[in-house]
Amino acid sequence: MSNGVFNIPYSATEEVKSFAPGSAEREELHAKYKEMYNQAPIDVPMYIGSKEVTTNDKRPMTAPHDHQKVLGNFNYGDASHVNDAIDAALAARQKWAAMPWHQRAAIFLKAADLLAGPFRDEINAATMLAQSKNAFQAEVDAACELIDFLKFNAVYMQQIYTEQPDSNDGLWNRLEYRGLEGFVFAVTPFNFTSICANLCAAPAMMGNVVVWKPAETQMYSAHVIMKLFKAAGLPDGVINLISVDGPVAGDVVFKHKAFAGLHFTGSTSVFRHLWKEIGNNIENYRSYPRIVGETGGKDFIVAHKSAVPAEVACAISRGAFEYQGQKCSAASRAYIPSNMFDEVISLVKTDVESFKMGSPEDFGNFINAVIDERSFDKIAGFIDYIKEQGDAEIVVGGGYDKSKGYFIEPTVVVTTNPKFRTMCEEIFGPVITIYKYDADKFEETLHIVDETSDYALTGAILSTDRYAIETACQILEHAAGNFYINDKPTGAVVSQQPFGGSRGSGTNDKAGSYLNLLRWVSPRTIKETFVPATDYRYPFLG
Repeated sequence: MSNGVFNIPYSATEEVKSFAPGSAEREELHAKYKEMYNQAPIDVPMYIGSKEVTTNDKRPMTAPHDHQKVLGNFNYGDASHVNDAIDAALAARQKWAAMPWHQRAAIFLKAADLLAGPFRDEINAATMLAQSKNAFQAEVDAACELIDFLKFNAVYMQQIYTEQPDSNDGLWNRLEYRGLEGFVFAVTPFNFTSICANLCAAPAMMGNVVVWKPAETQMYSAHVIMKLFKAAGLPDGVINLISVDGPVAGDVVFKHKAFAGLHFTGSTSVFRHLWKEIGNNIENYRSYPRIVGETGGKDFIVAHKSAVPAEVACAISRGAFEYQGQKCSAASRAYIPSNMFDEVISLVKTDVESFKMGSPEDFGNFINAVIDERSFDKIAGFIDYIKEQGDAEIVVGGGYDKSKGYFIEPTVVVTTNPKFRTMCEEIFGPVITIYKYDADKFEETLHIVDETSDYALTGAILSTDRYAIETACQILEHAAGNFYINDKPTGAVVSQQPFGGSRGSGTNDKAGSYLNLLRWVSPRTIKETFVPATDYRYPFLG
């Protein structure tokens, strides 16, 4: 019985540890990294209902920066495991959906505190080891952002439930926020541990049950996430983790009558394919599925002639190359005016030439490896293409080597063609292409920015001229769902910059805000009349 109106404990966003030389947190994380690197290979199961499922199909988990190092294996499944996961989810659904909301919130709030404490080094080290993030990038993502997702989503859940309709005299109107009638399928990427956890946790918090398919290259930290949720008391079957080939999973999920929603982060092409699959099966479902997706980006930086060159250069160096450019928000095209072009390029070259590259174990390395060989080969292919063209040149970087790890040098390209291939196509790696425009053709250039890409995820304008900033805000209104003024186009913070884009970048349902959680409920309006009418006649009939 719940006799009370309960308020979620509210706190500020999680403080990011600096890992400065000599600090305790640096020593502790470094020790945890070495411990997990040197431990016996682990065996990551699928989590289906109350069972930790293993199979005879063991797939290796390796370190991208040291691909001969096998960290362990994960167990690969088939269609039967997808069916088992759906059955387990549906078996848990009624009891979970009926649980009072504050009890659900308490589980995820506990998970947040466990993550801030005993799980912090483990989740960070797993992300460093298997996703090749440096200590700071892992801390920002796997620890802090995930803590913020868990805490602030509970706050937003209360905010949603509190929103109630008006009532006239003699009646009481109210809204129930029900979970969806079925299960949610969460498909998650490799590049953000926090996104992976949030894509299954957000629907679950709102009373839904989930079948979760992580990227194969993120299975190590996915395993830690499931351990975290279990330690926090999440009931069996609410979130079920499977590792199955995508088309095999989709063939089961998207033909199931109880499929109720897709929570997706990944490529635009895959998302469009899944949307078509859902549409082709629409008559089979009990209800119209919710489709929420965040996909690709071709994110931009535009400098106005009034901008400060050092600020522009820093936005490029950080925005393009943190986590090797493997962020859907990473800057991958820049437009620099002629009056400061040479200075900005010189500053960026100086930055890039100062970057250290190598294993995350060395906290001095700003650049680590890209995620796997397929990604390495794709990015290297772009670099080779650039080297062969007459209207573009590499001004710094351009090297790559996968003999030990999948290392690609941060690469800066200058082009005379605003529609050059790497100004238009998503690369998802440490490559940025820069176009020099006539400093007196700012508005014309803004229209080029808007029309060049099918994506609309993030973008930035740097200027000290407020009129120029306002002009950019207007012309680029639909070019980015997250728009930055005098900053790099990355680093959205939960509760501060709700994240998502439109056009080819997704459904813009804003992870890290109440807007996303609204997609995972089906409201029921209840009208209760206290003294019902007994005569059908209205006064106008007199």
